Amino acid sequence: MRIISGKYGGRKINPPHNMPYTRPTTDIAKEGLFNILQNRVQIDGARTLDLFGGTGCISYELASRGAENLTIVEQDPQMLEFIKKNVDLLKIDNVQIMRMDVFQFLNTCDSQYDIIFAGPPYALNTIDNLPRIIVERKLISESGYFILEHTPRNNYKNFTGYSFERNYGTTIFSFFE
Repeated sequence: MRIISGKYGGRKINPPHNMPYTRPTTDIAKEGLFNILQNRVQIDGARTLDLFGGTGCISYELASRGAENLTIVEQDPQMLEFIKKNVDLLKIDNVQIMRMDVFQFLNTCDSQYDIIFAGPPYALNTIDNLPRIIVERKLISESGYFILEHTPRNNYKNFTGYSFERNYGTTIFSFFE
């Protein structure tokens, strides 16, 4: 896993081998995602939220490209320690890392974010609640996006706030405004 661009561009992050619920976003899908974001959102100075932080790769990429305020929510203690280790290694100081259930966090959150990314476990049976909660609670800033990573078996085209999707094989990113 590598950071694609920005001040940490080219740095490799080696995730632990025994990640029980984590599936890192592939470099090809991540590169496609950031090509889209760079043309639609001002990443430099952005306020970001990374739900189901996993390895933290999305937040490292956002930090590398100048995001100003990063929040990562991850419940698994092993992955949380991995994220903390890499945040220290990269010297990212504008990040808040929270060990918490994502749905608990969302139900108490009253902030708005320019970029919200959720890469939940594909087997999560409450995945469809994520866009509903985020849109209903108005967590997406005026010019921001919520991006949900999912498989082809999920379809969000009729959900409130849905904008478009991009397909990278077994990985689909649905964008909400």
